[in-house]
Amino acid sequence: MRTDIPPGTLPAREHLRADDPADVPVLDVVIPVYNEEKDLEPCVLRLREHLARTFPYGFRITVADNASTDRTPEIAARLESGLPEVRAWRLEQKGRGRALHTVWSHSDAPVLAYMDVDLSTDLNALLPLVAPLISGHSDLAIGSRLARSSRVVRGPKREFVSRAYNLILRSSLAARFSDAQCGFKAIRRDVAERLLPMVQDTGWFFDTELLVLAERAGLRIHEVPVDWVDDPDSTVHIVRTATEDLKGVWRVGRALATGSLPLDRLARPFGDDPRDRRLTGVPGGLARQLVGFCAVGALSTVLYLLLYSGFRLGVGPQPANAAALLLSAVANTAANRRLTFGVRGRERAVRHQAQGLVVFGIGLALTSGSLAALEAAAGAPSHSTELAVLIAANLAATVLRFLLYRAWVFPERRTHQTNRVERNRVEANRVEANRVETNQAEANQVETNRIEAAQIETSESEKDEMTEGARR
Repeated sequence: MRTDIPPGTLPAREHLRADDPADVPVLDVVIPVYNEEKDLEPCVLRLREHLARTFPYGFRITVADNASTDRTPEIAARLESGLPEVRAWRLEQKGRGRALHTVWSHSDAPVLAYMDVDLSTDLNALLPLVAPLISGHSDLAIGSRLARSSRVVRGPKREFVSRAYNLILRSSLAARFSDAQCGFKAIRRDVAERLLPMVQDTGWFFDTELLVLAERAGLRIHEVPVDWVDDPDSTVHIVRTATEDLKGVWRVGRALATGSLPLDRLARPFGDDPRDRRLTGVPGGLARQLVGFCAVGALSTVLYLLLYSGFRLGVGPQPANAAALLLSAVANTAANRRLTFGVRGRERAVRHQAQGLVVFGIGLALTSGSLAALEAAAGAPSHSTELAVLIAANLAATVLRFLLYRAWVFPERRTHQTNRVERNRVEANRVEANRVETNQAEANQVETNRIEAAQIETSESEKDEMTEGARR
């Protein structure tokens, strides 16, 4: 795997070619092991037989030994010498994450996968796991034991721990994938080249950190429901693993909050996402934003009126207006962020909500001022009169909100994105120019050496002829 990747965007997704060199496998399945002398050989033989029977591309099985102290290294070496598709890799330090990071970083296969040595996951899920990566549809793929159609056999203790951990990930890191710990995952090599240097964990949290960073960068993660049977002889220490995972959650959450991770290196080029394209008949620019904003605004107004009417049963008009406007403003900002202005991902989401609250404050001042003016003019107006005034004030606040959203909260970022793409293009051209210049210099040097050698040979021939003439 290359280590001199320039800090540009990822290449566009492409289907892997079926006519790639035969000596380079399409799939490299890594099996990290530590003191698995009992299960290693049956696992490798079973996996090899399954791949040879069902997988239509070339494959490799890599045994990553995490400093085992039993006969595991001997068995791995014997399998490597006896089976052409098997490779053994020895590490002198423990850690599943370290093993995967090391082997994946040195693999030449375009699709990288791993699975646990106990083969708890049914191998029939392997081809559905890697197929979206081969086709270019997805960037990563994971097996999920918590999907609705998964069929899992395990004890209540592990079931509780697994669901509790994924609940923590959803609540603390806003993760959307369903199962972070299933030992059955795959990744495209071009993604791994840029993603692995950002992953710090070398143990069991490696999987979670990999997935969280990929998801935050907007990469596509494919999930496969699996059939999974718990291994009763598993050596995983649940309490210690859970403690390390919680530390990892805190570390990654802090890094994401401070923006210290260069996730822009994992962005696909502009135009790779179909939502970047302009289609005939589909409104774009201001027209599209107006359509989206009107739809969101209408729903927000209905929500606001329902909330106001509900709150008005227990409190006065001013508190009811403030509470209803606050809740509807939060929902309005979130909906407009995603639907009207097309902001994807969670980057700057907190800032956008804060700016939305400022806009809410302006709207609150406008509607509250309208209510105060109504009370001053009419004394004790009826509920229907209050609603009529609030509708008019809310419509005015809506127009103002759209202008502020478009000019301040969600300004047009296409220029920035275009500049970034242009910078990446210039950087790529510079790298290519340097490469061409280096190749040209090397070619010139070779030609110079050839000419000098020819001159020396000619000079030697002339000397020989002169010497021969003198003898005659």
